[in-house]
Amino acid sequence: MNGFCHALSPWKSHLAATAALLALAWVAPGAARAADPDLQRPAKLALTPLGNLLVAEAMSAEAPQNTGRVSIVAPNGKRRTLIDGLPSSPSSLGNEATGPSGLYLAGRTLYVVIGLGDPTVPGPLPRTEVPNPDGPASPIFSSVLAVHFSAAAERFTTGVTLTLADHFKLKDGKRLVRADSAGRRITIELIVDFPDYLPEPLPILETNVRHSQPYGVVADDDFLYVVDGGYNRVFKVEIATGEFETLVAYPDTPNPLFGIIGPRVIENVPTSIRWDGDQLLVSILGGFPFPAGQSQIRVVDPDTGEDSQLIGGLTSAVDVLPLQENGVTVAYLTLEYSLSFLTGGPGRLQLFTPFGDIVLDDELPGAGSMVYDRKSNSVIVASINTGELTVIPLP
Repeated sequence: MNGFCHALSPWKSHLAATAALLALAWVAPGAARAADPDLQRPAKLALTPLGNLLVAEAMSAEAPQNTGRVSIVAPNGKRRTLIDGLPSSPSSLGNEATGPSGLYLAGRTLYVVIGLGDPTVPGPLPRTEVPNPDGPASPIFSSVLAVHFSAAAERFTTGVTLTLADHFKLKDGKRLVRADSAGRRITIELIVDFPDYLPEPLPILETNVRHSQPYGVVADDDFLYVVDGGYNRVFKVEIATGEFETLVAYPDTPNPLFGIIGPRVIENVPTSIRWDGDQLLVSILGGFPFPAGQSQIRVVDPDTGEDSQLIGGLTSAVDVLPLQENGVTVAYLTLEYSLSFLTGGPGRLQLFTPFGDIVLDDELPGAGSMVYDRKSNSVIVASINTGELTVIPLP
């Protein structure tokens, strides 16, 4: 592992807090993993200063279109809606629904990434796609929204629901102010709207396109940094104007299994982005056929786009978290969707330290996102496939 030389401080014991947390609706390792609270394909998590979880939900493929949701899950396991009616639809990638796909909380502003949706449909040949002739279910797929809400709204809101007409208003640059049943206001605005797809003509299909699929976002005072797993890029977005540029583009790499399974090259698909001090961490899932050892964690300079490997040898990285003591990073957590992607095997949570690597859990079904709860010294992992929230104490 490159670029990781800080000394690891001894971990403190938080047994009482951990025991209290494990008693909630979230699921302890080894326990029955019931999908409680009522979450639908939880794609990303964020932890608020009040101790609540914010959950981006893409919803199930059976749900009606444009029923994407951001929920608040309290420490007692109770779920409430913050925003409903967000863009969502089954995608050209398969039967699964796509919708809200990333979260980042900055003060009282929540940045919400809206994913792929249905602007494209499968083309006439394998591994091709073309624009949806019927048009997408929403005009604001592949975008980032800013949601402003008060601490009182976080504590008590019954939520607001957007309509398709609201989606068009956001597309037109209007700032929406919506009130819940008690009059608590939630404000929503569109920060950036990426192209739903770009032309990628082939000799055998001139109308072929490549879709956008933003997966995650972080922010500073002036910019958003967004990973796009369709274009395989990190975008830098000016918050004030919505103008964006490519910070990093990840090229294809040779497929070590070529001749056995899969194409000649593998795409390097970015799936999450995090701050590590003043640098960015980007998880690279890899691409079909997802051979072991090809997935990695990259470090990116937000000013220059300089990019280097931090952790290699992974199979399907979907998230990474730096752990800090006194403002210094002392370890990293990595989350993998599956150790056997093509057979649907479970995912893995690992702890990387200067003194060795520890597997914390390798039985996580469809792991998609995580947060670190410093108070309990535990990691909460969301499974996008089952709706579970699993609590895993750190050593």
